[in-house]
Amino acid sequence: MKALIVIDMQNDFISGALGNPETLAVLPKVCERVKSALNDGTKLLYTLDTHGEDYLNTQEGRNLPVAHCIKGTWGHELADELKEIISDTANTLAVEKCTFGSKELPERLSELCGGVPEEIELIGVCTDICVISNAMLLKAFFPETRITVRADSCAGTSAAAHDRALEAMKMCQIEVVQEEML
Repeated sequence: MKALIVIDMQNDFISGALGNPETLAVLPKVCERVKSALNDGTKLLYTLDTHGEDYLNTQEGRNLPVAHCIKGTWGHELADELKEIISDTANTLAVEKCTFGSKELPERLSELCGGVPEEIELIGVCTDICVISNAMLLKAFFPETRITVRADSCAGTSAAAHDRALEAMKMCQIEVVQEEML
């Protein structure tokens, strides 16, 4: 079973509090990839960075003092373009996470796939924070599973940070691929 994991494609990371031109520009590619995956029966899991009103008092909030993805706000919601694609889809699961990497992700992924997935592909934002954190976590839980990150469907806090994260993942045997390579 193949799984596509969409990392944090939420309003605050696209056009809200922490959005940037790179994250906005990657949205159409992410939508295209999600449509394709759902059409071919790939299981889809998406994460939602989720914080409470006390975010600025947390360790993350003290280090990144920009309130974002506060549960119940517009910024916490999945981008509208993606909501339209994945609404009422049986092969889809959302996972809220309160930190960069989701401790629940491997278990929820196994539930969705009915066991160890044969292949895991990650796309989304931010490459240098949440994408890399979740890719590394999944590699630790599923060391024999092919894990890929689609570079052209990810965006980082900057282009340079995106490239550094891709290089770090390559060193940990996570395949970094472009669309034409899959």
